[in-house]
Amino acid sequence: MRCIGIDLAWSPRNPSGGFALEVEGGVAHQVGWRAGLTSDEEVVAFVAAMSGHGSALVAIDAPLAVPNQEGARPCDREVTRVFGRFQAGAHPANRRALGRYGGLRGERLARRLVAAGFHRDPHIHRQVPTRQLVEVYPHPGMVALFGLERTLKYKRGAIARRRAELGRLETLLLGLARGTPALRPGDDWRRDILALRGGALKQYEDLLDSLFCAYTAAYCWHHGPTHYVVFGDASQGHILVPVPPDQRARLGL
Repeated sequence: MRCIGIDLAWSPRNPSGGFALEVEGGVAHQVGWRAGLTSDEEVVAFVAAMSGHGSALVAIDAPLAVPNQEGARPCDREVTRVFGRFQAGAHPANRRALGRYGGLRGERLARRLVAAGFHRDPHIHRQVPTRQLVEVYPHPGMVALFGLERTLKYKRGAIARRRAELGRLETLLLGLARGTPALRPGDDWRRDILALRGGALKQYEDLLDSLFCAYTAAYCWHHGPTHYVVFGDASQGHILVPVPPDQRARLGL
C-alpha cells in the first residue's frame, strides 16, 4: 500500500514537500520524496509518480473542503477544542481568508486528484486497498502520536530555536523505527540542520512535515479506526488525526 504525504503551501509561490512510503508486513519503507514542489502540476505529478495506478492513500496538510465564506469550519473548532491546550489548535479556514493566496488550493488539488481516480473520504478502513484522499494536520497528530505536551516550535522564532526544535522532530520521526508500522525512511533526505538557513531550512521543514503526513496515512491504514479520530466530515471539511488508544484519555477523547 502506497502512503503519500503532501505538506501543501497555501500558494504556489511557496514550496511544498512530498514523501511516499510503501507499507507492507508492518513496515513503512521509503519510496521517494521531493522538496521544493511549487505548482499544482508538480504536486499532481509527484502523486502520480508515487502512486501509479495502484492503491494509494494521500494525506494532505491543507483544507480540502471549505464551504464557509468566513469564520472557521466545524472541524477546525473541534480540533481547537481538543488540542488548543497543547498549542495545536487549527487555523480557521474560510474562503475569504484563503482567497488572499490566489484561491482555495487544497480544493483545487483535491478536484484534480479525484479526476485522476482518487476519492475524498475521511474514513480509512483497516488494511483495505483504496485510492483515497484525506486531510491531515501535523501539529495535533504529533501531540497525540509522540505524547507531546505542546507543539514543536520549528516554524517561527529565532533560527537557533527553530533548528533545535526541527532536530527534535527529526529525532522523533527516526524513533518511529520502533513504531507500528516501523518507519524505514532511508538516509538520502536527511540534512545537517545546523547548516540550514533561509529557504533551505524552510524546505527541510516542509519535507519533515510531509514525511509525518505520509506516516500518518500509513499508521491509520495499518491500524484502522481504533487508532485515529476524524473531526468534521467530508462535506463540511474534515481533519484526520492519528490517536493511539492509550492517548485518548489524556486528550479527553
